[in-house]
Amino acid sequence: MGMTGKVYLVGAGPGDAGLLTLRGAELLRRADVVVYDSLVNRELLALAPESAEVLFGGKRPRDRAIPQEELNRLLAEKAAAGKTVVRLKGGDPYIFGRGGEEAAGLRRDGVPFEVVPGISSIIAAPSYAGIPLTHREHCSSFTVITGHEDPDKEESALDWERIAREPGTKVLLMGVERIGKIAAALEAHGLSADTPAAMVRWGTMGRQQTITGTLGTLADEAARADFKAPAVTVIGGVSTLRDMLNWFETRPLFGQRVVVTRNRREAGKLSGQLRELGAELLEIPTIKIVPPSSNEPLIEAVTGIGSYDWIIFTSANGVEHFFDYFFKAFRDVRDLGSVRFAAVGPATANKLRELHIHVDLMPEVHTAEAAAKALLEFQNVENISVLLPRAEEANPELPRLLEDQGAIVDDIAFYKTVPETADRTGAAEEFEEHGADWITFASGSAVRHFDARFGLAKRCEAQPDLKLASIGPETTKALNALGLQPAVEAREHTIDGLANALLEQ
Repeated sequence: MGMTGKVYLVGAGPGDAGLLTLRGAELLRRADVVVYDSLVNRELLALAPESAEVLFGGKRPRDRAIPQEELNRLLAEKAAAGKTVVRLKGGDPYIFGRGGEEAAGLRRDGVPFEVVPGISSIIAAPSYAGIPLTHREHCSSFTVITGHEDPDKEESALDWERIAREPGTKVLLMGVERIGKIAAALEAHGLSADTPAAMVRWGTMGRQQTITGTLGTLADEAARADFKAPAVTVIGGVSTLRDMLNWFETRPLFGQRVVVTRNRREAGKLSGQLRELGAELLEIPTIKIVPPSSNEPLIEAVTGIGSYDWIIFTSANGVEHFFDYFFKAFRDVRDLGSVRFAAVGPATANKLRELHIHVDLMPEVHTAEAAAKALLEFQNVENISVLLPRAEEANPELPRLLEDQGAIVDDIAFYKTVPETADRTGAAEEFEEHGADWITFASGSAVRHFDARFGLAKRCEAQPDLKLASIGPETTKALNALGLQPAVEAREHTIDGLANALLEQ
């Protein structure tokens, strides 16, 4: 094939990032170029390598979109340069998505391509609204109709008389603005105005909205609710099942927009738990982890590991980065010698246990003061040698407390946190434009960096209903330093505890 690359027309699904297929995720992870549409959930762009070129190829009225012919040419040119190109399209590429036209253009240009089907909003949006398209007691078929066509135009590709007479559920895509005319056309051709109907906006997303009524009343209901595209309309008796089958919109945090400020690699657990509870997530990492300014102190600490009596880890990142360097210098964990380990917090302790390291000491309260107190109760620390492998410019309280009691403390930077300013997924832009209900913080550094980027105190003043959630006392101290008080502080200072704190509100 030489230098010729390949274009993958990938269905991104209806909006919920979890509905992307495994094949779609695999291709995104090795893409050189990603061209995405306006209805694609931009969270999916985080799957692409940081080196990937990411281009908007949709059709938003306020944005400059790439004309279809130019877009076809772009895909062919990128592939001809040997690139792996993922053309990410909302829903399924071949269902009202012009994927067939793009595939035909690629074939004409001699460009290899593959089509990866996606879950369509035709079935997904009703499912998430508690509406099955078929049901033995209601119907055994459904018809899909585009709402782009005006029923009043003289020559229509749609036979409204036949559609009205067709048994089963009718699913209407892209017809929000014309729902009144469409309903009138169906009624004029014999479909009863009393036919149950529903409309689902932003289906499968945390901001999903659903209205119900009848064919005769749905247009008024949509106007009253100020319903806008994108939306799917379902006409038929199955709409009455929503009260019994609605599962998505009844979850405890549904309708709550929550900002997760952890770095991208660590956000997964908290984000996953909050999504399960129904929240709409905005992942806005405020920090990213890079090597420390100087490697020399940490190399000296690792190579002289046998001289330490204790290693105190204050974060899971400290554990990870310490052992990364340790195993570059040593092959065997037994080279740690007789050193003892302390962990501040269960997440840090669990990280050590994953490495089959016994945790000798963990304070019940996960603060610097509690850690120092626990060690002092465990033994006399005078002339005891302690290594603190942690972030550069970390809180100086713990080493000071230990040194005041005669300990010899090496406070060594094994990594550095720097501000994260990239916004590939558009979450920061969405937050700036529409705000949020909650912002969660799992560290003091996340608080400080978020404030530096967004002006946290001013934002809270401008939006009094914005609530802050803190994972524990140290994080709360950072908020207090800005004159802010969290609405909740996790009783258990863990990611599970933070998620539970929101749930209890």
